[in-house]
Amino acid sequence: MSSIVNIEQAQAWDGYEGAHWARNQDRWDAVNGGFDEHLLAAAALDGHTHVLDVGCGAGATTRTAARRAAHGRVLGLDLSGPMLGRARESARRENVGNVTFERGDAQVHAFEPGVFDVAISRFGVMFFADPVAAFANIGRALRPVGRLAFVCAAEAEGNEWLRAFAELRDLLTLGGFGAPGGPGMFSLADPATVREVLGAAGYEDIGVTHVEAYGTWGRDAEDAAGFLLDTGPGRHLLGQVGPDVQERARQRLTDTLRAHTANGAVSLRSTAWLVTARRPA
Repeated sequence: MSSIVNIEQAQAWDGYEGAHWARNQDRWDAVNGGFDEHLLAAAALDGHTHVLDVGCGAGATTRTAARRAAHGRVLGLDLSGPMLGRARESARRENVGNVTFERGDAQVHAFEPGVFDVAISRFGVMFFADPVAAFANIGRALRPVGRLAFVCAAEAEGNEWLRAFAELRDLLTLGGFGAPGGPGMFSLADPATVREVLGAAGYEDIGVTHVEAYGTWGRDAEDAAGFLLDTGPGRHLLGQVGPDVQERARQRLTDTLRAHTANGAVSLRSTAWLVTARRPA
C-alpha cells in the first residue's frame, strides 16, 4: 500500500463511517444504485476493458464492472479497510474472479502506469485532500486517450434526504457536508469547479451532465429516519444536543419521511453530475 496523505478522510472511512457503510452495504447500494447505469453507460465497457474503480467502497460498482468486462480486469481502490473487507467477501461469494481490491490513497497510490482503459467512481471522488493531484495520479494510470467517468453529488437542494434534514434546522445545527473548494460530499457540486480541477489535472473533452435517481432509504418512515440518523453526519448532529431534543428530531424526521413512503419503501430523489473526460494522446 502506498502512503496515505489524506489523513482526516482515512481516519473517518477507516473508523465509524466505513464500518457503518460496510455493515449496511445492501442499504447504501439501494440508496445509490440508481446512478449505476448512468455511470457504466458513460464508461462504455466491453468484455476486455481494464477498469479502475476509485473510492470503490464495498465494491458494488467494481463487481458489476468486472462482470461486464469478463475478460478484462478491475481494480477497486479505497481508503476504508472495513468496506474493502466487505468488498472482498462479496466478490468471493459471488464468484467474481477478475477483480482485486487495494487500500490506498488515490492522490499518491503507486498505480501501474498506463494500464487501465477507464477509471470510474460512484460518489467516491469528492473527498480528496488535493483533487488536482489525485485526478492527475489517476490519469497516469490510464492509457493514452483512456477515459474517466464518475458521478458526484450535485446541488444540495436537489437531494430530498438533505431537504428532510433541513426540517430539523431549528433543533440541530446543520452543516459539515462540504462545499466547493474543500473535501466533502458537495466539494464538486459546482460544474465550474469540476472543469477547473480536471483541466488542471491534464484531462481533455470534459463533459458534465446533470442526472437524477431515486433511492430506497428504508422500508417505512421509522426505519428510514433511524438509518439517516445512524450515518456519520446524523450521529454528529445528534451528538450536539441532549436526549429530549434527539427524540424530537427523530420524530420530526420520521413524520417528514412519511410523505415519501409508498409500496413498502421510502424513496428519495438525489441529483448528481455525470462527469466524463479523457487522457490526452
